[in-house]
Amino acid sequence: MKTNHYLKSLAVLCLMPVLGYVSCKKDLSAKSSPELKNLTVKTFAQSANEAVNIWETTSDQTKLLAQQASVNFAADAGTNATTITVDETTTYQTIDGFGYCLTGGSAQLIDGLGANQSAFLNDIFSTASGHVGSAFVRISIGASDMSSSDFTYDDMPSGQTDVNLTHFSISQEMTDLVPVLKKIIAINPNIKILATPWTAPAWMKSSTTGNNGFTGGSLNTAYYAAYATYFVKYIQAMKAQGINIYAITPQNEPLNANNNPAMTMQSNEEANFIQNNLGPQFAANGITTKIISYDHNCDEPSYPEAVLGTSGAAQYVDGSAFHLYAGDISALTTVHNAYPAKNIYFTEQFIGGPGNFAGDFSWHMNNLIIGAPRNWSRTVLEWNLASDPNYNPHTSGGCSNCMGAVTISGNNYTRNTAYYTVAHASEFVQAGAVRISSNTFSSSIQNVAFKNPDGTKVVVALNTASSSQTFKIKWGTESFTYTLPAGAAATFKWAGTQSSASGPPIGQTITLKGFNGDYVSGEDGTTAMTCTRTTAGTWEQFLVVDAGNGKIALQSMGMYVSSENGTQPITCNRTSYSSWEEFTWGTNADGTITLQGNNGDYISSEDGTQAMTCNRTSASGWESFGVNK
Repeated sequence: MKTNHYLKSLAVLCLMPVLGYVSCKKDLSAKSSPELKNLTVKTFAQSANEAVNIWETTSDQTKLLAQQASVNFAADAGTNATTITVDETTTYQTIDGFGYCLTGGSAQLIDGLGANQSAFLNDIFSTASGHVGSAFVRISIGASDMSSSDFTYDDMPSGQTDVNLTHFSISQEMTDLVPVLKKIIAINPNIKILATPWTAPAWMKSSTTGNNGFTGGSLNTAYYAAYATYFVKYIQAMKAQGINIYAITPQNEPLNANNNPAMTMQSNEEANFIQNNLGPQFAANGITTKIISYDHNCDEPSYPEAVLGTSGAAQYVDGSAFHLYAGDISALTTVHNAYPAKNIYFTEQFIGGPGNFAGDFSWHMNNLIIGAPRNWSRTVLEWNLASDPNYNPHTSGGCSNCMGAVTISGNNYTRNTAYYTVAHASEFVQAGAVRISSNTFSSSIQNVAFKNPDGTKVVVALNTASSSQTFKIKWGTESFTYTLPAGAAATFKWAGTQSSASGPPIGQTITLKGFNGDYVSGEDGTTAMTCTRTTAGTWEQFLVVDAGNGKIALQSMGMYVSSENGTQPITCNRTSYSSWEEFTWGTNADGTITLQGNNGDYISSEDGTQAMTCNRTSASGWESFGVNK
């Protein structure tokens, strides 16, 4: 475990017009975001002022996932510089669930809860209303550093080996972990379990550094086949207990040699192990458990890319898993963009005790609960589910300040920061939900949106500014406004059918591609605009601003596009917008868009070589533009 909590800002654009401060998050940039692809107009039944239920947590803890008075959607009107446009017709990855890591130490403490154990397990894992409803859980294969002692399932005396795994046994899990898992499965039979080893048995390793071989070292190539069999036996042994292992990763934090237990496994070693041993043995034994690569920090996306780039290994690999003790959450999108057919998972992040609720809550909500799904993750898992008041149990040399999502003291438990971060999503976002389109604002309101299998919509929003922020959530032709205190988060949930598929992508940064296949450019902000650029740089990116009354404005590099007087070539040189800088956004049947000026005429890219104008009375090919193509 590492304690590098705070990451550099994700802000990449800033806008400070008379209406306020707006910007776009890095994962929504024109280069990497799929947010605006394939926009089309579809007509749906008119929605009917749907009620929106709201739950809020404040940084001073006066509200902790507290339900607020509901609000109602109404016909969209007016303008707000911070407008979250939710489009449920644009969907991204499926969500497997939010949850925690059930370490051996957590299971030990839960097993000691006595009469309160059932209430606690239902609190965390039940999908009934009012419960966290965790749908995904991570466990360790053998001991993790949050176990009371080191062990694997085939420990041998020093100098002895067990290549045939004659002594393999999960008996040490039968006291706490297996009984607790069985109770969790009884509460939520559909829960998905990810299992991860912190180390192979010491006799399989070379160059270990301490703790009787549990620390450091790497897997000896002579035992690759035996270690693959170890995984097979583990999955079979758990299945015999009625516990289905949904997925495994070959090694927790494979670049971290300093934990206890620990084992390093370089990307070429992991690819070799999966390609030649683990994958083939799973196939030979009919094991459908998914293999997920990496399971370490966001600062080394080259590691999972190397594994996925090895075709012999990639055929067995479902995707990649990440932690965020180093790097930037956008690394998940980096890997997704390189291998879009492979899944992304976020599997661990701890909060160090005693912690700071306001800072920890905001950081984890922003980077994990919002940031990870926005960067294609199917899961978000906080680290240790439970610890005691002294952050025990843990191994010697293991994490000594890992605060649990709950603190268990005897028969009682208290809820900590990670309980609320996960609950803000997990209680409302069902397994099998999909992320849907929404936009964020880097210095004010961050958010992520989902559509559940039952059709309900969920938006999780966080105020990252230092003062209260009022913002609009727009859905189809309807909207509502809400005010969040500084550092607070809210979850919004509603039912119904979106009244229109898509309108202007307010708050999002886009590119416009003309009939000639080139990009519209604001040029240098002083000369007339053209549609001649073969690639999109900064002057070819435009922020879509809500100008009110159904109109939008386009801003590039701090300047607004102007249709001038409707007879002169258009420019991008206005520091603010008024009628000549306001446009009506239209969508064609083929998904291209038109921009109609204040004079009722359309912007035209002319023949692709002349300066652009806004004087066409009708729209055809040269007056139509592809968005983010």
